[in-house]
Amino acid sequence: MHIASYWHGLDNGRVACDLCPHHCKIPEGKRGICRNRTNQDGTLYSEVYGHPCALAIDPIEKKPLLHFHPGSQCLSIACTGCNFRCKNCQNYEISQSLPDQVPWEESSPEDIIHIAQRYHQDQIAYTYTEPLTYFEYVRDIACLAHENGMRNILVSAGYINPEPLKELSPLLDAANIDLKSFSDTLYQEVSGGHLAPVLDTLLTLKNAGVWLEITHLLIPTVNDDMEMFRKMCQWLVGNGFKDTPLHISRFFPLYKMESLSPTPLRLMKEAERIAREEGIRWVHLGNV
Repeated sequence: MHIASYWHGLDNGRVACDLCPHHCKIPEGKRGICRNRTNQDGTLYSEVYGHPCALAIDPIEKKPLLHFHPGSQCLSIACTGCNFRCKNCQNYEISQSLPDQVPWEESSPEDIIHIAQRYHQDQIAYTYTEPLTYFEYVRDIACLAHENGMRNILVSAGYINPEPLKELSPLLDAANIDLKSFSDTLYQEVSGGHLAPVLDTLLTLKNAGVWLEITHLLIPTVNDDMEMFRKMCQWLVGNGFKDTPLHISRFFPLYKMESLSPTPLRLMKEAERIAREEGIRWVHLGNV
């Protein structure tokens, strides 16, 4: 295991994780909400550093990024873990599992760079689960990637504290952030988090000059209130995201939301119309 960054000790052998807004206070021998950061003997460790459970070569459009080197490919990498509990998670087999419940292969940051070079990839995407929960591994790979002339792509729900994000931002070339709704109540009920830190992440990445695209999964009967969607678009335009591509993604029943229906196409079109009406320049419909 690898000693984690961003934590401090508490009484009775507990530690407090300072990586994300959950601020988990973790007793000895226990893990945080993300399931991959554990307290052993009063020290916080990342259990998944160097242990990727997924490696694949993907088209850049799968991230999705449609305005960042379109037509190119990237080496995608993931470890187990997520600091959200989304009821609609499409990768729940790995994001909601413990590190020892999913097969993995030992791969140091140097190994990942060598794999990318072997397959002639000049972009690495940290994706599939929540890469911000294995911050140290992402950071160390990203440093080596830049040293070797490669680009770094973050695909994330954006739930991280300001200090670690400011450390990581200079290493990122592009990011797709999942903006799940414009309701703090829905964030709590569906994902187990809060809205404000995600909005802060968007602003931090924009101010850092990271190429940014946003994904919004439209779930019928959950976040399909078009007035709420309009307010989200108004916030985006009002905070400088007018030219940030917005991907409105179609929901399909999965995980704990199997009883719902796929998003009606008429609702997708309505959301697209509202986004354009509010001034968002690039609006793309996904999964249609």
